[in-house]
Amino acid sequence: MRESDKNIEQLIDKMMAEDKLQSPSIDFTSKIMASVQILEEKKLKTYKPLISKPIWISIGLAVAALVIYVSLFSVSETDFKIDEVGKLYSDRMSTAFSGIHFSKNILYAILIVPIMILIQVGILKNYFDKKYQL
Repeated sequence: MRESDKNIEQLIDKMMAEDKLQSPSIDFTSKIMASVQILEEKKLKTYKPLISKPIWISIGLAVAALVIYVSLFSVSETDFKIDEVGKLYSDRMSTAFSGIHFSKNILYAILIVPIMILIQVGILKNYFDKKYQL
């Protein structure tokens, strides 16, 4: 068995002596770096906001329309009074919304849901900042 090991070793030595070391081409590094940049560009995702600009504009217009509607049709200009501390109030404004009644569950939801959303936004922002940190 030793004889065959010597023959194999001599064969390997002979093959290694005949074979030259291969060297990469001159532009090998630039080709590799170009392919790495292409892979990095594929991984990067463009930022897309959750709520787009047209939606924000429509929300703003809806709020503006609601304010204008309430100010024009619910309260006249002579109903506004300024008290000593400079606060602006109206009896008609309070009576305009006096007919709306919510149950306790709805009021709790209106109070708690925005708080929970703010907490989740903070947690998710922290998570994604850590995940996609460069």
